[in-house]
Amino acid sequence: MNEHLLEDADNSNPEEFYISLKAKLEENHNFPEDYLYKFIFPNDNLKLTELYQIFDKIKYTISTRESKNGNYISASILAFVMDADQVIDLYKKVAEIEGVIML
Repeated sequence: MNEHLLEDADNSNPEEFYISLKAKLEENHNFPEDYLYKFIFPNDNLKLTELYQIFDKIKYTISTRESKNGNYISASILAFVMDADQVIDLYKKVAEIEGVIML
């Protein structure tokens, strides 16, 4: 279900976006639970390491796949989160990695 939460993202006002996202998360999820994050980023081991570090302190599983031409990596991370605030906090941290696209 969470793949639809970011679709209507209007990044002109990030704070309003995160307030809206929090409301949608609380409406559509029963926390604590496993939450699926999906990202695409340039194929760079440093970026992958940064992603691992962000999720390091929580329970998660990750699957990655290189694009056909090897320029990008897609990552699906199933993380056990306590609440909508934690979901958003993790999104904000990942957003700091240059070149990451959040799906």
